[in-house]
Amino acid sequence: MFIIGAQPVCSQLPGLSPGQRKLCQLYQEHMSYIGEGAKTGIRECQHQFRQRRWNCSTVDDASVFGRVMQIGSRETAFTYAVSAAGVVNAISRACREGELSTCGCSRTARPKDLPRDWLWGGCGDNVEYGYRFAKEFVDAREREKNFAKGSEEQGRALMNLQNNEAGRRAVYKMADVACKCHGVSGSCSLKTCWLQLAEFRKVGDRLKEKYDSAAAMRITRQGKLELANSRFNQPTPEDLVYVDPSPDYCLRNETTGSLGTQGRLCNKTSEGMDGCELMCCGRGYDRFKSVQVERCHCRFHWCCFVRCKKCTEVVDQYVCK
Repeated sequence: MFIIGAQPVCSQLPGLSPGQRKLCQLYQEHMSYIGEGAKTGIRECQHQFRQRRWNCSTVDDASVFGRVMQIGSRETAFTYAVSAAGVVNAISRACREGELSTCGCSRTARPKDLPRDWLWGGCGDNVEYGYRFAKEFVDAREREKNFAKGSEEQGRALMNLQNNEAGRRAVYKMADVACKCHGVSGSCSLKTCWLQLAEFRKVGDRLKEKYDSAAAMRITRQGKLELANSRFNQPTPEDLVYVDPSPDYCLRNETTGSLGTQGRLCNKTSEGMDGCELMCCGRGYDRFKSVQVERCHCRFHWCCFVRCKKCTEVVDQYVCK
């Protein structure tokens, strides 16, 4: 049924590898959720790096399916991980909401530490299915390639697979038990519990920590990734890895995908990455005034609404030269 109807749709989607196109034909109803999940990942990427020189703006929002970033940097590692995490998140939730014919509510076994008089059986997010499907679909691009053993291309493919897995595991490991009270007047004499995905912002925070501690790797002649510096700990499947150093992202560079920081807002009083000195890479900055409108003098009126006034304020803002 899906194969016949899916052919035109799948042939029109940009960026799919041959293996992903076949999976698209088999699982057409999944595709909108894959796209939705990848976009969720990109939005989270843009939030996490909003105060950095690189703010995830090199990722093309219109082509979320088959993103290929040019260099194997930390930033590329994070992008692959958070996009894979977004796909797990979206597919898992679509299962719970009954949007997909091949899955339903989570079948996770009752946790052993759940109190005996609490019920286990609410409709939970199906993170097991989401993890398995995302692994099959997202990894298809890398697994169908046949690079020479020990080549840079093989190293990059292995890096992408590692970071995809780290993203999926972040969602899987952070899913937790949620419960709802039942009883007279909310007495909570009985609880029904189920498995629930963590807020995606928390997943993004976890992956940002992994970005900060990402491991530099290199490909061996045997076709395996090894630490570039053996003094550091071996990365686990939950860690991010990279094979190329990051550019400074100060200037626009089509080769690295850097948009540069010219025209970016900066914080004159901050000594962090969002501060004008670091954000503008020493080029200096311009000051301009802008009018900001905010809600103010809000009062609660019985019953039941809040009425506010609008206040305007002229503030100084700074942009990089």
